[in-house]
Amino acid sequence: MILYVRFLLAPTLETAGAEAALPALLALAEDISPVVQALPPDGALVDVRGAERYFGRDAAQLAALLRVRALAHCGVDCVIGAGPVPMLARMAAREAVPGRTLVVSEEESAAFLAAKPVAVLDGVGPVTARTLCAYGLDSVGRLAGAPLAVVQRILGARAGREVWERARGIDRTAVVPNALSRSMAAERTFGIDELEQAEHRRALLSLAGELGARMRGERQVCGSLTLTVRYADRSTTTRTRTLREPTAHSAALAGTAYALHAALGLQRARVRGLTLRAEGLTAAERAAWQLTFDPADDRARRIEEVADRARAKFGPHAVLPGSLAA
Repeated sequence: MILYVRFLLAPTLETAGAEAALPALLALAEDISPVVQALPPDGALVDVRGAERYFGRDAAQLAALLRVRALAHCGVDCVIGAGPVPMLARMAAREAVPGRTLVVSEEESAAFLAAKPVAVLDGVGPVTARTLCAYGLDSVGRLAGAPLAVVQRILGARAGREVWERARGIDRTAVVPNALSRSMAAERTFGIDELEQAEHRRALLSLAGELGARMRGERQVCGSLTLTVRYADRSTTTRTRTLREPTAHSAALAGTAYALHAALGLQRARVRGLTLRAEGLTAAERAAWQLTFDPADDRARRIEEVADRARAKFGPHAVLPGSLAA
């Protein structure tokens, strides 16, 4: 079985503080199983199949042990979902409550998935969900019951097979132990609960610029962005979007951040803070990017290089976008 653990870190912690707490919590998980994949800023996947045999306990008992240790050693509670594959573990965790572990066995997976909308499946974004719904495949159960050839005709051969398999509870991804350095984050907390969309966008522009500068300074690029919105009632919403190509270009990061924010429809939401995380970091020299004949893109990248040199010499605030200078 696989455990998906979301540690309930204090909402008042800044992102850097949360990430400082995560290694100690991951060490507790590694005492139970060596196969632990960090999912910053507050989560982890734990493969406990070997631990079940070693300790003679099932997944629910191991989850309870991890919860008790996290509370005893770090004063942190957690929400845990368990399933035969990472996707089901994550979905179970979304429905779990603190203090209890929701376990979805392989035999229960079909019933657990059947009535859920297709949008809950990994790899099914808004566009794919609308396409499937247009053909009457609006629930996971209906998608799982459709012939594979039909789904592939709608979505394409590769994407169709992946989505169809996930609808049947098949997830071929593995739990891969990794380092926290595969991502970096930046956070802005508003002085008041902010309603103004313009202020949200100014914060996102600042966050994208900060992450872009840090990645370029370390000669890295990211493959996806994750936006976490923290509300006045301390609840949060998190959304992730894969970039068209790995990049550290601040304008591209800002555009994706704006799109993530717009998709949430926060017109009336009281927002306490925003966190933007660059994930899937790789060395810039290993990444490929599409050449363009647009002179504006080339000019923007040249300006960015000059701005980076100015910031390195005169400080991080030496060059700022006009909307952030006020």
